[in-house]
Amino acid sequence: MRAEVDRDLCEANGVCAGLAPAVFELDDEDELVVKQSEVLPEEVERVTQAVAACPRNALFIRDR
Repeated sequence: MRAEVDRDLCEANGVCAGLAPAVFELDDEDELVVKQSEVLPEEVERVTQAVAACPRNALFIRDR
């Protein structure tokens, strides 16, 4: 499973970085970075919450 961001929709609100900081972060220019696109089993719940909480629906979880 992979975490992805639609950069056209993302406003870099940082909600995802707060919920899944091992996977998402905001860089120095306040752009969202997917630090680890391959979601590890221990991060699935947090990433799923981050995707659901994204105010712009810019995050996705895809099967490889």
